[in-house]
Amino acid sequence: MPVQIPDDSDFSSFKDQCLSNEGWISRYNKGGVTVWCREEESQTVQKLKMRIVCKDVTAEMLYDVLHDTSYRRKWDTNMIDTYDIGRLTVNADVGYYSWKCPSPLKNRDFVTMRSWLPLGNDYLIINYSVKHPQHPPKKDYVRAVSLLTGYLIQSNGPNCSTLYYLTQVDPRGSLPKWVVNRVSQFVAPKAMRKIYKASLKYPDWKRKHNPTLKPWMFPEQNTLPCISASELTLQRADSLENIDESSLNEEKTHHSDDEDT
Repeated sequence: MPVQIPDDSDFSSFKDQCLSNEGWISRYNKGGVTVWCREEESQTVQKLKMRIVCKDVTAEMLYDVLHDTSYRRKWDTNMIDTYDIGRLTVNADVGYYSWKCPSPLKNRDFVTMRSWLPLGNDYLIINYSVKHPQHPPKKDYVRAVSLLTGYLIQSNGPNCSTLYYLTQVDPRGSLPKWVVNRVSQFVAPKAMRKIYKASLKYPDWKRKHNPTLKPWMFPEQNTLPCISASELTLQRADSLENIDESSLNEEKTHHSDDEDT
């Protein structure tokens, strides 16, 4: 299937999903973080939504943190690797991301088309999985599929913002129940707090690392090779290997909701 670069209606629809309560079930609400899930027809594809209020962090700063790949390597401890592949338009590109899954599951990776849009006091970033001929599935990873993933950042005044994260991912595997529970009760809240803490530290870090380089804000700074949407196709889950990890037991590990990054 051909790839469609998101338009204004796609961003508007994503924002509506982030702000709507209808059909969402609260799974976690503690320490300023809320996590909801939505029961979908497929048992393997879960839709999660998270929200955190970030005091002393502007919406623009959060937006920069989520875009800045160099800084992500410092705070995203679940990430194994990430890199940009090429740009489609001034506000759309294609990239690779791999992440550590809870042991003993296999690690997952993605190739996604990402698009972003500053809209008044709101900032949006959304992505979905695509196939790129030069970046096929790798031997040691399970290629997962992002059906729709993204962030909505809303300004709450001069020095406060709210971050929403919504994700619908097909992990390409029959996952055990403990994984689903652990994601909503532990992994997701911790990830939101990690972004918040990273945002508080970002101004000092950025002052020492290419402080004027923000290609997501200034397209003329973007040095990625141009690629055409015609080179890409929509990544369909049924074309990828599906593995059964449902019988795996959770390894005993100690973890804390308030663990520092």
